[in-house]
Amino acid sequence: MAIETTRENVCVNHIVAQKTETVMVEGDSIIPDIKPDIINAISTSGIVCIYKKEINEGKVRLDGSVDTYVMYLADSDENSVRSINVNLDFTQVIDIPNAMPDMDLETNAKLKNIECKVINGRKVSIKAFIEISIKVTSKEDIDIISSVNSKGMQTLNKSIDINSVVGRGSTKVYAKDTLMIDNIDNLSEIMKADFAITNRDIKISYNKVLAKSDLNVKIMYLTDDNRINSVESTIPVMGFIDIENVTEENICNTQYEIKNVVIKPNNAEEHSIYVEAEIEIYCEIFKNQEINVIQDLYNPNTNVIFTQKQIQVMQKVETMQSTYSVREKQVIPEIGGNKIYDVETGVELAKQSCLNDKILFEGEVKLNYLFDGGNGIDTKQTSIPFNFSVDFMGVNQNSSVETNMEISMQDFVVTGDGSIEVKIDVLFNIALSKSTEINVIDDIKEEENRNVNSCSLVIYYVKEGDTLWKIAKRFGSTVEEIARINGIENEDKLNIAQQLFIPRYNG
Repeated sequence: MAIETTRENVCVNHIVAQKTETVMVEGDSIIPDIKPDIINAISTSGIVCIYKKEINEGKVRLDGSVDTYVMYLADSDENSVRSINVNLDFTQVIDIPNAMPDMDLETNAKLKNIECKVINGRKVSIKAFIEISIKVTSKEDIDIISSVNSKGMQTLNKSIDINSVVGRGSTKVYAKDTLMIDNIDNLSEIMKADFAITNRDIKISYNKVLAKSDLNVKIMYLTDDNRINSVESTIPVMGFIDIENVTEENICNTQYEIKNVVIKPNNAEEHSIYVEAEIEIYCEIFKNQEINVIQDLYNPNTNVIFTQKQIQVMQKVETMQSTYSVREKQVIPEIGGNKIYDVETGVELAKQSCLNDKILFEGEVKLNYLFDGGNGIDTKQTSIPFNFSVDFMGVNQNSSVETNMEISMQDFVVTGDGSIEVKIDVLFNIALSKSTEINVIDDIKEEENRNVNSCSLVIYYVKEGDTLWKIAKRFGSTVEEIARINGIENEDKLNIAQQLFIPRYNG
């Protein structure tokens, strides 16, 4: 006989797989005929663009490119500095067990290191090392039985905080600007370009998410008279993402992905450079909710038959931001009081530890100075180690914590004594989540004539592993009646060998 139940539909989300892998992209390039031979590479930089990603059965495929700039010492009478721009296309297939095409994919690609090796005066070999982080999640609509309408039915309930998916969406935006250079500069070639997305923020309105950020662009260029200069711009980035039923109470996880960049010097008379970046913004909306789940049930008067399955769910996603500030004075004899053209800055996290309500970070800020060495550009690498802790309520050793870091501010000033005042702010974007398995009961049926003990009262001595629920279910009684008869105030506390009087159920 089927039983009338009340059900609640819940969209649960769980992490299928997480993986971080470093891949190498390499290629050879010929120095263009219009440029002099290369003696050695001074600096190599690049921008990672992912223009296509897809998830297949057991695999994730990423298609992208690394737009690289190689500054080199030229084999010429003046030993001048020149550059070449090389585009490395790649297709990377990464094994992700249990991944399926209908699941959701989140990726993050960062350029960790890039190397340039001179093969001969007209040919170079470039290797780019990309750190790719992948997270595959799955959402499932399930019906959870929240109550059972049957006389005498006893239920063991548990309240669980879960994180359910409200919706996902994306939008594509274009950040464009024309960067004006000095009027006295006649641009010869682009030496290097840096793009970074900072100051991320979101605003939620009716069925929409407004994602805002800044695209910081810095371009170093060479003039016709063999001088090196640079120009910077901050381009506002803004996009609307349509997601139904989103509210201000929801949690928003936003990811930015640069898909393509265009750098185009305008006519010499205009003294300007046109830049454009194609950016895709991904948004995932969650809500934390409490659900009532029946873990077990029985009826003292009838035989109850049901099926049970385990569902993995994500619990209570929380996010926060914290800034670590570097304030240091560096003395670098090689630089002295010479002009600094650029400082390439990166953050490397060596260790992340979770304690009770605290996260500890260990790593270093890496600096690569490009400066006037007297006979052209020279480089000097330094690093600044850091230990940084963040208070995060609810974190423990078993927590799953994702951390993304970005340079939100940097400033380098050469003082009168030749030292360099370093000011860097590192923004830590932290997301806390954990997965758990819940028991879900389904297909409940009742059969008459339950075989019960004919005694009206049973004396029982508590054994290891016993609970009032297990004892009541075994003897066809109820937790409430056993607690009442035995004067038990805390139903969760029993002592081994404790004597209990167990009354028969009369409902």
